[in-house]
Amino acid sequence: MKSLLLIVAYLFAVTFPLILSWLVGGPPRAFHQELASGLGILAFSMILMEFVMSGRFKSISNGIGMDRTMRFHQVMARTALVFALLHPFLYQGTPSAGQRPWDPTRQLTITTDFSDLLTGIAAFILLPSLVLLAIARTQLDYNYETWRLIHGIGALLIALLLLHHTVYAGRYGSQPAMTLVWLAMTGVAVGSLLYVYLFVPFLDMLRPWRVTSVVQLTPKQWEVTVKPDGHCGLDYRAGQFVWLNLGHNSFSMKENPFSICSAPAAKPEISFMIKELGDFTRTIGQTKPGTVAYLDGPFGNLSVEGRNEPGVALIAGGVGLAPLLGIFRQMRLTRDPREVKLIYGNRIVEQIAYRDELGAQDVFHVLSEPPETWHGETGFINAALIDRVFSVKEISEWVFVLCGPSVMMDTVEDHLIKRGAPSHRILSERFDYD
Repeated sequence: MKSLLLIVAYLFAVTFPLILSWLVGGPPRAFHQELASGLGILAFSMILMEFVMSGRFKSISNGIGMDRTMRFHQVMARTALVFALLHPFLYQGTPSAGQRPWDPTRQLTITTDFSDLLTGIAAFILLPSLVLLAIARTQLDYNYETWRLIHGIGALLIALLLLHHTVYAGRYGSQPAMTLVWLAMTGVAVGSLLYVYLFVPFLDMLRPWRVTSVVQLTPKQWEVTVKPDGHCGLDYRAGQFVWLNLGHNSFSMKENPFSICSAPAAKPEISFMIKELGDFTRTIGQTKPGTVAYLDGPFGNLSVEGRNEPGVALIAGGVGLAPLLGIFRQMRLTRDPREVKLIYGNRIVEQIAYRDELGAQDVFHVLSEPPETWHGETGFINAALIDRVFSVKEISEWVFVLCGPSVMMDTVEDHLIKRGAPSHRILSERFDYD
């Protein structure tokens, strides 16, 4: 129900400027001219809504899931890009437009001042650049914090350029009612940035944490534990994640999303399982106890709390164990009566973390490069393994929680659905967004 309400709210917000333009605009023009204006209006409103659909608002992402939120963010950004790129070209060919999409009689625009059109041209150039940089982020040689800063500043600049272009160079945007609507929507978009980058860090500054331990789990995996410094801690559900800032002030861009691997029942301390991958995580082992930390969260709905399925299936690949470990620990600490099975895949035996804690009962370790002495599962987490571990009844009745490489999750999800598992009983989180 919440997902439906959010979709309805989104559609209303995006189409409201278009509907209002139709109500307050002048006499109709040729179809392709009206289509050009309509696409421009939709593109602008969708771009402004992208600020709200950034995944940093719990009321949205925690309600429908981070995967859905970010995938929707991606799809809508690319749809807005297509609309924006088509918008100016549809004006071409009008009898009075000449070589450009405006004319002296103001049929197409309210101005022939090139400076008013220049902001639209600048946005026309910047928007595809921003989208392409996001899509190619993992292939480009710059760190996450740099990309995030570029993405935020670029999106803000595009919004302001489009506001000026829409109000001063658009036929409909010049109407007083439409100007107020665009100012209000742009204000909400800019306000969302201020909320994420200023207000939330200010609140975080009032609730600092301190690192209590940094423990090496495997050659490249660490457990970092923090405790609240002068406050009662964080309310979260097992399986959720936070944005973690270690060793910097609360307004720093140097924060990254990490799943919580500890259980809520073990509060107030919170632990994270972190693998050495990027610029920040390569130095995670050098973090000293006492280092200040800030947490923004919790986010995500990768949780089995409040569900009534008779069993819980946890399927993890590599460091994807982190949120599932939190669920596993919570079920043990609270003596959850539901059955639980865990499949945990790695490349080599040295990468297995928490092996003693996990135990052997209903825990299935999978190695793609096993040693000769290995007696567990081999290969990859695939359809055949799922069928060996889970009965037909379990597949149809249990809740399945997945976290790991996208290829693994896609394979498992497709097979579960093929075998009759309802999609609402398959929970996953990827952390692979642009």
